Amino acid sequence: MAIESGSSETDVVVVGAGLAGLVATAELADAGKRVILLEQEPEASFGGQAWWSFGGLFLIDSPEQRRLRVHDSLELARQDWFGTAGFDRTEDHWPRRWAEAYLQFAAGEKRAWLKEQGVGFFPVVGWAERGGYTATGPGNSVPRFHIVWGTGPGIVEPFARRVRAAVDAGLVELRFRHRVSELLLSGGAVTGVRGAVLEPSGVARGEASSRTEVAPFEIAAQAVVVTAGGIGGNHELVRRNWPARLGPAPQRLLSGVPAHVDGAMLQATEAAGASVVNADRMWHYTDGIRNHSPVWAEHGIRILPGPSSMWLDAAGNRLPVPLFPGFDTLGTLAHIGQTGYEHTWFVATHKIVEKEFALSGSEQNPDLTGKDIRLLATRVTAGIAAPVRAFLDRGEDFVVAPTLPELVAGMNRITGGTPALELAAIEREIVARDREIEHPFTKDLQITAIRGARNYLGDKLIRVAPPHRLLDPEAGPLIAVRLNIITRKTLGGLETDLSGRVLRPGGEVFPGLYAAGEVAGFGGGGMHGYRSLEGTFLGGCLFSGRVAGRAAAAAL
Repeated sequence: MAIESGSSETDVVVVGAGLAGLVATAELADAGKRVILLEQEPEASFGGQAWWSFGGLFLIDSPEQRRLRVHDSLELARQDWFGTAGFDRTEDHWPRRWAEAYLQFAAGEKRAWLKEQGVGFFPVVGWAERGGYTATGPGNSVPRFHIVWGTGPGIVEPFARRVRAAVDAGLVELRFRHRVSELLLSGGAVTGVRGAVLEPSGVARGEASSRTEVAPFEIAAQAVVVTAGGIGGNHELVRRNWPARLGPAPQRLLSGVPAHVDGAMLQATEAAGASVVNADRMWHYTDGIRNHSPVWAEHGIRILPGPSSMWLDAAGNRLPVPLFPGFDTLGTLAHIGQTGYEHTWFVATHKIVEKEFALSGSEQNPDLTGKDIRLLATRVTAGIAAPVRAFLDRGEDFVVAPTLPELVAGMNRITGGTPALELAAIEREIVARDREIEHPFTKDLQITAIRGARNYLGDKLIRVAPPHRLLDPEAGPLIAVRLNIITRKTLGGLETDLSGRVLRPGGEVFPGLYAAGEVAGFGGGGMHGYRSLEGTFLGGCLFSGRVAGRAAAAAL
């Protein structure tokens, strides 16, 4: 690809070639607008973070749900969303309106719109963020996590294809290695962008690329759409925005996103006069493991757990109700912040791991990503999946042992005994739990949750192991996993109205400037509020990218 430099002109500049940027560009091109799509990374990273994702999408009352006898409705989803979001600020005016608009989209044309473009779905709907509080509290009341057939690449492909077709038609120019540093302003309106062309780079997708500048560039445009992502790869910025409600900012963080997800464009847009709201709202996972084959620095993978593992804090104390695996991500994160340590432990059996451990990410799910029916069939047969087996064999956070004393000794080896885990205390907790599971009655709410999960056919088939004693030799060997905090999503961002137009502080529209995706808090500057229901990040990019692209096209 030839490097473009100097000055040029177009109808619209889109900054960032992730999912939101691709959707916005496709919609603009469909409306006949000329677009220059800028991306600081090499062409290998086309599609951005979405390519790496598990491909989960939040849908309401879908055919997949109905086939599994899951009764969902817009009213129930609204109850769950707003109970989870906890909107409580004056800055939540637009996020509230975006949340309502997105719920209508997820219950309405979202699935049909995606199906028209060739997006299919795995038939078993996942149940993420189960909550565990009251009906009006956070969490999904029913399974809503629809996995795209082909995972992240499967959802990127239709929009990448549309953009490539627009390139062939002469409507879109793709300019990789173009790093925007400044918005151009005239008379209070955005009239283009300025930045630097970076030297060519042959690194693979997600790997760190050179930041050496070789030429300046400037592009004039009638509108600019910012779709540059969040801050999860910039740990300094994550810590700077870390809220006190989640405890002290962790010093040891794994990255769930590549290093180029650095927040630089968010800061540049704010510096130009845009309103940024809810910067302290963020979404990080507590069940991260260090990748045995890292692509980027501090590369972490998230375990997608079923509900059966016993969750212990760093000192060996069981986490309180309802902080079970897969129930309340940020509630667990806030609790960990009070313990004085930054890691926790899953204690499980081979029987639990083979049924319940999945890994987030397209590259960790070759069956779904590769649309391999034969490989997919192994999910319902005995045995640990190959990607999980690789972590058992090579992951630095895993201990496998035939007995509990050997397991605890291995856990202490991993941490260097900081803090030292006491075998007697852990054994007492496990034995007490095992007594509870031997009869149909229990006061242990995690056991109640396990049994309740197995009432759902999808969980019973491929997600939740039959209840059993952790110390049952027939279920062994025992497996422990050190869990780390892993960065992921920015929930706040550029404040936008329902047309994706960026606002100035005080609520005035910033002429010529639009935003979509994570940089806009997935809509409005934070349509999730404080917490997410999961499956809503990709969907937020799709929806906000579509809205911003269509609105910008209509305004020109």
